[in-house]
Amino acid sequence: MKLPEWPTDEGPFHAGEQAAQALHGVRERMAETGRRVIRTVMPLQHRELFRLLPFIALSGVDGRGQPQATLLAGRPGFVTAPDQQTLRVDALLPGGDPLAAVLAVGAQVAVLGIELPTRRRNRANGVVMALDANGFTVRVRQSFGNCPRYIQVRELLRPAPGAGGAAAPPRQSDRLDATSRALARSADTFFIATHAAGDRASGGSDISHRGGRPGFVRVGHDGRTLVWPEFAGNLYFNTLGNLLLQARAAIVVPDFEGGDLLHVSGRCEIEWAGREVEAFAGAQHLVRMSIDQVLLRPAAWPLRWRLIEPSPWLLETGRWE
Repeated sequence: MKLPEWPTDEGPFHAGEQAAQALHGVRERMAETGRRVIRTVMPLQHRELFRLLPFIALSGVDGRGQPQATLLAGRPGFVTAPDQQTLRVDALLPGGDPLAAVLAVGAQVAVLGIELPTRRRNRANGVVMALDANGFTVRVRQSFGNCPRYIQVRELLRPAPGAGGAAAPPRQSDRLDATSRALARSADTFFIATHAAGDRASGGSDISHRGGRPGFVRVGHDGRTLVWPEFAGNLYFNTLGNLLLQARAAIVVPDFEGGDLLHVSGRCEIEWAGREVEAFAGAQHLVRMSIDQVLLRPAAWPLRWRLIEPSPWLLETGRWE
């Protein structure tokens, strides 16, 4: 059965995404492509993938307009899609999670389903329509897939070595401490939450994957800034388009071996071109985050992973010296 294309005249991309596409000379082409590949319903292969996942990346925006990002784990099957526009998540965020207070009926949220062993990923952005003692339900307003680029293949370890026992208490600050700096500097993966305000289906929350060679995230000497490259992608420019309209963003950096989660939020500035962009192999642009808040949650993620294969797309990209 052929899925319907984007149903409205205004198209799936908002003004910020269109502006970023125009800078790359692809606005007209993406307006046509977007109508075919971005939908208001989930195709069957997306619905089936969510059912297989042991975790999802999740984002929303708090009362201050600050996006928040997190990872939510559960036994495979904890995320289901009973129909084309409904996503059910049978898990809740713990009290210390920065997104826990944001999750409420009517909240705009974004869900990224990513299967690390196969590099499959898809998106489901929408609105929380129900919240109960067992989980929450999202009414999907925007559904689309992403390419496998920059995803490192990882194997889920069972049982998780070192899992269980009392974790150290969370640490909150306005800058990165030595532990947080080390995690950011060694990361090859993080997830970024952005938000485009508005009620139209092309707006709302978004969460995207970022991958690079270890060392692709640069930490400022004072622990108050992060810089990372933006590599060539699907030309949707969801993240950069959102940042053009709303500079606030948040990232979550997972420690795949130890289970720590590093949450960082602040304001972002896009460096579209220049000497620093040119000096980083593979970079189209750079994003610089001025940090407002850091939350390190030791062993907050119950999953443990082993790296199997770095993304071959990263062979032509660099790292900060």
